[in-house]
Amino acid sequence: MPTDALTGLVDRSAFRTRLETALAEWKPDTSGPAVLMVDLDRFKAVNDSLGHPAGDALLRIAAKRLRAAVRGTDLAARLGGDEFAVLLTAPVSPDAAAMVAARLVDLLARPYLVQGQAASVGASVGLAFAEPDCTTADALIGRADMAMYQAKGDGRGRVGFFSAALQQRADLRRQTEQELRAALPLGQLELFYQPQYDLNVGQLSGFEALLRWRHPLRGLVPPDDFIPIAEEIRLISSLGEWVLRTACAEAARWPGAMTVAVNVAAQQFESGRLVGIVEAALEAAGLPGPRLELEITESSLLNDPGGIVTTQLTALKAMGVAISLDDFGTGYSSLSQLRSFPFDRVKIDRSFVNDHAVVRAITAMGTSMGIRTTAEGVETAAQLENVRREGCHEVQGYLLGRPLPASAIPETIARLVGGTDLLKEDT
Repeated sequence: MPTDALTGLVDRSAFRTRLETALAEWKPDTSGPAVLMVDLDRFKAVNDSLGHPAGDALLRIAAKRLRAAVRGTDLAARLGGDEFAVLLTAPVSPDAAAMVAARLVDLLARPYLVQGQAASVGASVGLAFAEPDCTTADALIGRADMAMYQAKGDGRGRVGFFSAALQQRADLRRQTEQELRAALPLGQLELFYQPQYDLNVGQLSGFEALLRWRHPLRGLVPPDDFIPIAEEIRLISSLGEWVLRTACAEAARWPGAMTVAVNVAAQQFESGRLVGIVEAALEAAGLPGPRLELEITESSLLNDPGGIVTTQLTALKAMGVAISLDDFGTGYSSLSQLRSFPFDRVKIDRSFVNDHAVVRAITAMGTSMGIRTTAEGVETAAQLENVRREGCHEVQGYLLGRPLPASAIPETIARLVGGTDLLKEDT
């Protein structure tokens, strides 16, 4: 039986062959075989900090623990990288299989001594049983894999169990991926715009562009339901390019000199083409650079090998485009990121608008560095008064205006050109 050269466990092909045999011998009216998919948590950190030889040593120890945790009639395999699998041959009860899975989580999370150094990882395990509607190796492995990713999503270091509900969510996810890929060419995407107000003068100053997906059956899909998927399937760059072109073209038609803010994802920097894309969008729309603001999150700067992100941001600022740091305060290194680049603005995350001390500290820091501050998510008069009192420069939120379709923006600008009563000091 073919084995993995590093760990001595059987390899992927041998595991699959043995599983097919077990399924062929199984009688559907009896307890079926089960598959455990095992993925080490935080293994990459070991490789990065201690080196690949230490990582290989850890994998060999993990394989020994895996082999020791299963019955002689069962089969442990290394599928590749830090991914393992266990076949629990029939008969095995659900309770017994769950106990084996929990034992694996415990054993694999215990400290490792590799090349004289201590290392720590964890394990996420997915468990699935053969059933009358799941009688092939690929289907059973797929279900266990699905359960394993559910365990990772629930916080890692735990066991995930396959269920019909999990399958339904996975099917919906696959369908959403397929439909999202078609949404742009089918013209289902559009931009809404949320008003932003200058607290110093009490007037409308611009809008933030927000992507919306108008699904033919599901209606207006919330961005939280599709933006993370677009990032995972690496569709966000093409969507982001469309957003930039569309936002610039629509802002160019607005009366006055209102600004438009556009969110830029970390993936949009990877190709090094962002500067050219922005330049082309501005030129095609006839929009001056200072009327465009790009919002980035700190994750864009945290993963910046060779300074490719900073280089592009510097070039964009040279074009007059404003750069803001979004969701400020939610990351573990927000302050260091603020010091790494001369931002024009920081946007205080909505989770802090009720915290006087945090708003005061961020605003004071921004003012000392010549950076303007915008409070997001302001929904009550008390929150508005708080951020105003603590010195924020701009504000946006449902209290002052919900996101609006592009067709409503010219009328909104005309109606609010003189400001709003909510921004008057005596309200």
